[in-house]
Amino acid sequence: MENLKLLNHSESEYIEHELLLPITNLPVEVSTDNPFIQANTTQIPFSELNEQHIIPVFIKDNEPVISCHDFISVTSDVVQDIYGHETILSPNIRVSHPIKGRVPEARNKPANELLEHEKTLYYERMAFIIEIPTIYDVIDGNKLSLTVGGVKSYHLDNLNSKKGSDEHFKVFIGFKNQVCTNLCVWSDGLYADLKVTSIGQLKALIRTLLEKYNPNFHLRQMELLTKYHLTEHQFATLIGRCRMYQHLSYSMKKDVIPMLLGDSQIGMICKDYYRDSSFCKNEDGTINLWKLYNLFTGANKSTYIDSFLDRGVNAYHFIEQLRFALQNQTNNWYLN
Repeated sequence: MENLKLLNHSESEYIEHELLLPITNLPVEVSTDNPFIQANTTQIPFSELNEQHIIPVFIKDNEPVISCHDFISVTSDVVQDIYGHETILSPNIRVSHPIKGRVPEARNKPANELLEHEKTLYYERMAFIIEIPTIYDVIDGNKLSLTVGGVKSYHLDNLNSKKGSDEHFKVFIGFKNQVCTNLCVWSDGLYADLKVTSIGQLKALIRTLLEKYNPNFHLRQMELLTKYHLTEHQFATLIGRCRMYQHLSYSMKKDVIPMLLGDSQIGMICKDYYRDSSFCKNEDGTINLWKLYNLFTGANKSTYIDSFLDRGVNAYHFIEQLRFALQNQTNNWYLN
């Protein structure tokens, strides 16, 4: 890519299509074992996904779907094409909802007597990230590295049909906070429901997303969050309103910013407001919106794979609306 440049925080103007400067003197980094999503997920290596998992098929013609292995491979190819001059880490893959089976020869065996070669397995849901650590910036002391990834949930596909039916994928590009492995994703870097019928189509759309994404603009918007604070009273009001939102009538919800996190995640945000080692409140009870955003993205790690990216984007836009209200001194239902 041409005209690469590190975001300069002293600049007052945003330069359209400007990209970040690759820093070549960094040590080679390896993928972290800390999960970018938790919930009920398990981390697996790419080789296991490729060699040991069966591939689901469309029932009516027995044709294979685009496998999780194919999805990760084609995304990796696009990342290599666009960022091949950078350090690119191997995919970090997490899966959930195992679908277990057995070979025909073992149909009558009790489950506890099955041998390994007699078992079949694939996972209904999968999420992965590919980090590019040489493209990064720092916000409020937190190093953020460029990250590409995706989500596949087979339960969204109509496997009772024939090959050629839409297959659903989620693809994103954003940043990963190295302090806590929280993902920072917004709508400009997300295809939330990508419908394709072929690998070629999938690859073309992934490329389109990566090429149109502007990392500098995303970083500048996130950095603005450090300049605005909530008081302890405002935070308490916010938490209460977030719990109330789920119980509003449909007509009342139409005029309120959606809150997709559930009660358990809201409880985690409240707890971490006091206890989180990196993003807790200040001594006077205030908390800036950047730290609050990271409390939200941290709580989102307990979300199931299929809702993970949608809730992550919602968290950003929710905090952005708080910033807008504080900046312009306008009303926000969550702070009133």
